[in-house]
Amino acid sequence: MKLNNKYQFLIVIFLSAFALQAQQTLSIEDAIKIALKNNYEIQIASNNLKVDSENNTAGNAGMLPIVTASIIDNNNIQNLSQTRSDGTVNSLNNGKSNSLNYGIGLDWTIFDGMKMFARRDQLKELQKLGESQLKWTIITKIGDVYSTYYDIVQQQQQLVALDSTIIISLQRLDLAQNRFTIGKASKLEVLNAQVDLNTDKVLQLKQKVIISNTKVLLNQILARDATIDFTTNNIFKVDTSLKLEDLSSLAKKQNPELQAQIINKKITELQLKQVKSSRYPTVAVRSGYNFVDTQSSLGFTTQSSAKGLNYGFSASLNLFDGLAQNRNEKIANLALDNANIQIDQQELALETQLTMAYQTYLTNLELITLEETNESIAKKNLEITLDKFRIGTITTLEFRTAQLNYVNAIVRFTNAQYQAKLSEISLKELSGRLDY
Repeated sequence: MKLNNKYQFLIVIFLSAFALQAQQTLSIEDAIKIALKNNYEIQIASNNLKVDSENNTAGNAGMLPIVTASIIDNNNIQNLSQTRSDGTVNSLNNGKSNSLNYGIGLDWTIFDGMKMFARRDQLKELQKLGESQLKWTIITKIGDVYSTYYDIVQQQQQLVALDSTIIISLQRLDLAQNRFTIGKASKLEVLNAQVDLNTDKVLQLKQKVIISNTKVLLNQILARDATIDFTTNNIFKVDTSLKLEDLSSLAKKQNPELQAQIINKKITELQLKQVKSSRYPTVAVRSGYNFVDTQSSLGFTTQSSAKGLNYGFSASLNLFDGLAQNRNEKIANLALDNANIQIDQQELALETQLTMAYQTYLTNLELITLEETNESIAKKNLEITLDKFRIGTITTLEFRTAQLNYVNAIVRFTNAQYQAKLSEISLKELSGRLDY
């Protein structure tokens, strides 16, 4: 006994749902958590920020003294001969002498034209730049997770459409064989139905490969085993409430690339301060405590020792360096001009990208509504066409056209949803938002 079409469809849906349950269900929230923990580029950017944080110290800026401990021990064995002014000659074979010098010294630059303070501020800005770069890496990686995840969603929805069209093609083949058996159809109709069924199966296999490969790509982004299989929640969640004015205002405050350019300008300003500091004197203080012990087998003094404190200061001022100072300041000022130009360039590029992406976003939202209507119409048309085909009032070509129109409508609808999601992701990336 053959099952009717309704029950065949329900059985396939049930088996598909059972197969999906057997796989791990990966939600978009879990995928993001895994990416934030495992993604290699995020880890590298995080480590780079730690390096910037470690470098941001007063000592690295040259604000702290340098204290060193040293010890020098010299030993000699020599054949010595001395002739004094009165003609007396003293000689000694294998004469030993040694000198021991040890102590602690302190060097501290107390004024360098405020260069050390500019350097410290520069280190702080470099740390902020590392934070901005880490944020940009996180935003782009989250965007990659979203785009790849929802690519799988659309591909799986298209696979469901292909599964349903295979069911319909099987029904068509059964009808063609029955009609051929009772003499109401030719063998050609059966062969055409078989060819179309095989074509649908080929498309189904190709679609499964696409899904499998996209899952591997997502696993790569999540930095986990590429062979891990999973299924997604096959629902598109497109934010339809985005406003260009809000996104533009937020982008000026939060866009990591723009913020990086602003920070680079501050770094360049501080570099100019460091260059100008060379016009001022450098003052350093020095101090130490040393112990010296000297012993000699021959000479007027065979043993001497000294210990005590030494201290002093030094000052230097560049009076003329072949106009290198003027040249360095001009170069630093030009670098500052470039930094201002790059900020203006980035602001214009950001505004352009936002405007274009927003227009695409609005268009894709309209396409979702249009393609959803088209899918509903194509589905109704296929149902009517299938009924007419069963009673033999339409040709197989007309039936196949309706069948393909339905599949194409589903593909266009899922693609419209996916493109709208990509537009949403792009807008939120440009605005510097982490909440997708």
